[in-house]
Amino acid sequence: MQIAVARTEAARAGCFAVRRAVFIEEQGIPEAEEWDAEDATCTHFLAEDERGPLGCARLIALGDTAKIGRVAVMAHARGTGLGRALMDHVMTAARTTGFARAMLEAQLYVIPFYESMGFVAEGPDYDDGSGILHRVMRRPL
Repeated sequence: MQIAVARTEAARAGCFAVRRAVFIEEQGIPEAEEWDAEDATCTHFLAEDERGPLGCARLIALGDTAKIGRVAVMAHARGTGLGRALMDHVMTAARTTGFARAMLEAQLYVIPFYESMGFVAEGPDYDDGSGILHRVMRRPL
């Protein structure tokens, strides 16, 4: 298994395939809510093995903050440590690039996962437009 910046169209297509499977098909997020203008300018990360895409994430630069989002792992790869490895890779890349902190908007059920990596939830729960409640989380890098 490897995790890397999705530098090619094929790698980005792998990220989008994971997002489609997890967010649109599995979670029922409307397609219009999943895709946005940030997809054209952010840094995408793809986790894959010889069988194909397994997970993805994206990083958006907000000053000295790395906004991590669209973190997704295919159903058959969950529980393998891939999510943690993916997050570690993205945070290491952010730290190496010079970001001082990371933030994300976590679906409520994954808050404990992100807390285990040092993120702290803040503010109220909110619907980001997908119909799923989220909370902002932050941590220093």
